Amino acid sequence: MENKINNSNLSSPLGARGSMTHKERFLATIANQPVDRPASWLGLPVPAAVPGLLEYFKVNSIDELKIKLDDDIYPIEVPYNFPPSNHIACAFKFAKVSHDDKPDERTLTAPGFFEDIDDPTLVDTFPWPDPALYLDVEASRRLAMAANPDYVRMGVMWSAHFQDACAAFGMEKALMVMLMNPDMFTAVIDRITEFYLKANELFYEATKGYLDAVLIGNDFGSQNGLMVDPDSLRTYVFPGTKKLIDQAKRYGLKVIHHSCGSIYPIIQDLIELGVDSIHPIQALAADMDAQTLKKGFAGKTSFCGGVDAQHLLVNGKPNEITAKVHELKQLFPTGLIISPSHEAILPDIPPANVEAMFNAINS
Repeated sequence: MENKINNSNLSSPLGARGSMTHKERFLATIANQPVDRPASWLGLPVPAAVPGLLEYFKVNSIDELKIKLDDDIYPIEVPYNFPPSNHIACAFKFAKVSHDDKPDERTLTAPGFFEDIDDPTLVDTFPWPDPALYLDVEASRRLAMAANPDYVRMGVMWSAHFQDACAAFGMEKALMVMLMNPDMFTAVIDRITEFYLKANELFYEATKGYLDAVLIGNDFGSQNGLMVDPDSLRTYVFPGTKKLIDQAKRYGLKVIHHSCGSIYPIIQDLIELGVDSIHPIQALAADMDAQTLKKGFAGKTSFCGGVDAQHLLVNGKPNEITAKVHELKQLFPTGLIISPSHEAILPDIPPANVEAMFNAINS
């Protein structure tokens, strides 16, 4: 869906606009500077959630909804024409089994192409795709140019080189290869990283001057801790992460790094790698509550998330959401982009709770 924010005359009834533009508020928030109110991000409503949101808020599009909510970030997903998913997160056909090849249903655990290959010199036996054949440069430019420059125009890049490396072998096998045949794991993850560096460069060149930030990342955490020990991530994964971050920085872009789960032990690593904000503060994961993060990292980085999307937004009452947002605003008068603790808005989140969240942010 192309951005129509420039052409809308909708007002923002959920709260009076502050003295800052959306972009000014975002930049101040991630820099831990004073703001008129915390920056906010709705997240990415999945297709099944959209009709209910549009009906509840009496709007005709997500663009109109974002105006009504007075949201600050406008995500621009990379237009990638590779059927059946047409999504850059599904650029590699690694799985040996048939499965729904969609971002929310891709498999990391099925046996992958490299499951039985242990010779790094055979890495190019896989038919690596050329992103230039599938990434629509002209559509990228149109989407970015259409966005109101007062908003934070954020490219949703993902660039999940670690998750794709897990899919390349099958996750259990990948983690074994990482430890027992590191040259093989490195050959594969480096090749995946090269793909994303090329794809991202195509997108950044097409949108140069019209983009403000990017969202990249991998899921490193489970509910209770890291899936991989920190030293292994530092040795085999973060070199690629650093290249992706540095590339975005060369284009003058702010970098929001995503990882679900409990990632407390590597937050300092992400700071040192150069990220500007860490997403999504999965509120119920171990050591990822707002109080713990403020104690450990206040002023050292910024965060995005905090409003629990596992239980509170799904099952809570609007007054409970309001109370949580006010609590977050007291803990983080700046330095926190208030958002659901998951990038997706799913159909099980009542629109009334989305309304309560933004009413409290804007009040």
